[in-house]
Amino acid sequence: MAGSYKDLVAWQKGVLLALDVYRASRAFPRDELYGLTSQLRRAAVAVPSKIAEGQARYSRQEFQHFLNQARGSLAELETQITLARELECLERKEAESLLSRAAELGRILNGLTASTRAAV
Repeated sequence: MAGSYKDLVAWQKGVLLALDVYRASRAFPRDELYGLTSQLRRAAVAVPSKIAEGQARYSRQEFQHFLNQARGSLAELETQITLARELECLERKEAESLLSRAAELGRILNGLTASTRAAV
């Protein structure tokens, strides 16, 4: 697989989403630092990290495996954003924006996964 993970739109959008999650979670209550804040940030960072790790592997099958893991982390992130909204740690508008961007990233990941299957 030629190119760098940095060239993948999924990775680029994943990094931007992770940065925005970090920014949004700065205002979370201090008692959530080791709870929801930590989980939210971990899941957000995991998405582009798994895309990068998978792209750096030597086979398409391994890449697909890591793309599936990234999709799982994205689902975790969506769940945690929803919880943060319901707990009023995130304002509804900010949560909806993050969820919309996560959904877009999910569609991009699905397309990337499909294209790696088709290339096999």
